[in-house]
Amino acid sequence: MKFLSSVFAIDIAAYAIMSNHYHMVVKVNRQEAINWSDDEVITRWYRLYKGSPVIDRYLQEQVLSDAEQSLVSELITKWRARLYDISWYMKNLNEYIAKKANKEDDCTGKYWEGRYKSQALLDEIALLSCMAYVDLNPIRANMAKKLEESDFTSIQERLKQFETIRASSTQQKHREVERVASQPKLLKPFGGGNQEHTLPFSLLGYLSLVDWTGRHAYLKQRGHIAHEVPNILESLNIKDAIWLGMVKSYGRRYANFVGMPSKLKAHAAKNDMYWYKGAG
Repeated sequence: MKFLSSVFAIDIAAYAIMSNHYHMVVKVNRQEAINWSDDEVITRWYRLYKGSPVIDRYLQEQVLSDAEQSLVSELITKWRARLYDISWYMKNLNEYIAKKANKEDDCTGKYWEGRYKSQALLDEIALLSCMAYVDLNPIRANMAKKLEESDFTSIQERLKQFETIRASSTQQKHREVERVASQPKLLKPFGGGNQEHTLPFSLLGYLSLVDWTGRHAYLKQRGHIAHEVPNILESLNIKDAIWLGMVKSYGRRYANFVGMPSKLKAHAAKNDMYWYKGAG
């Protein structure tokens, strides 16, 4: 999926890979593909297919006849359109999976039950609800009890990346971890506000929303997040009020040490101090 996303003008916003099916939420960047140069289109297409002899001659800057130049233009136009076409993306993905599975099972023939199904998401509510639905698949199927344990999902990948970046950033004084930098490179990042090329929500807001949804949406089904499981923001040691206070008053609230009140108090006690700026 991620390899194809690096070739096509199609970004992955969310995914969940289950035992016998998968879900994806994607963004088609048609304008991006239209803006690619002809050489960029050819380079991307050649990552998937062998291409064409006339295109090879074009790349070698050989002299082409008018008919050959016309054929080059036609091929590039066709390939460009295919590189932002969901059907071509899915064709490549499902054929690859089918061939791998048939090889493993030492068999031939039809692998998928039917053609993939797709839905167009027309507004932000639709986007949010669809992403949450996808990320909560293992919870709903009772294959995981919390988001961190939801294997082969985008939300698990985002949580792992967030934790890794946050842990490394605490070792460097005054380093600010940018919201996009703390997210997986091959997934469409959360941004919020008016940031270009990002999902129009904050990462922490989305995590909190999916956590809340998993506790309330599937109570009558076999799988849901139990109430005794700590809230995802608590698991990440982030409490809403403290988080907002830290951001709003960062410049004047702290001195040499910055952290949660419990961390500041523990560090002060370790150094026989009665207080640090930010916590008594």
